[in-house]
Amino acid sequence: MGILVDAGEPVAASGYLDYEASARALQIELRSLEVRGSDPDLDAAIKAALEWRAEALIIVTSALLFTHRKAIADLALKSRLPTAYHGSDWVVAGGLMSYSADDLAVFRRAAYYIHRILKGAKPHDLPVEQPTKFRLVIDRKTARALGLFIPSALLAFADEVIE
Repeated sequence: MGILVDAGEPVAASGYLDYEASARALQIELRSLEVRGSDPDLDAAIKAALEWRAEALIIVTSALLFTHRKAIADLALKSRLPTAYHGSDWVVAGGLMSYSADDLAVFRRAAYYIHRILKGAKPHDLPVEQPTKFRLVIDRKTARALGLFIPSALLAFADEVIE
């Protein structure tokens, strides 16, 4: 499994580390594919993944990679690498699937916190919350192009299926 990260982003290392423990527990080899700069060499990263026979890619979201989401999705599809992302925008751009916190629910909670602060609450007195609603989005067209069969039970579980 390859994991594409923006090496110029401080959270890139933590994004990788979040996956590393899970991969180790599942006995999956995980390799970091680092890109950097305003014009990252995505071709080289995908080529490196193919050279060591990665079977899939996880993309750790960053501003840089999000800007290049269509190119990443296109390269992964051309290279026949299934991809998983954080956020449905990546799937709309042609990626295979995403599983992430529901952005709308997160923004609604942020509005609640802003309201509380504007009413006088001290930010340090407010509890830290984790997301409670998540979304699974699958692109069946990409799955077919990759020659993958998505079980009907998984499609039924998905919040959105892009045809």
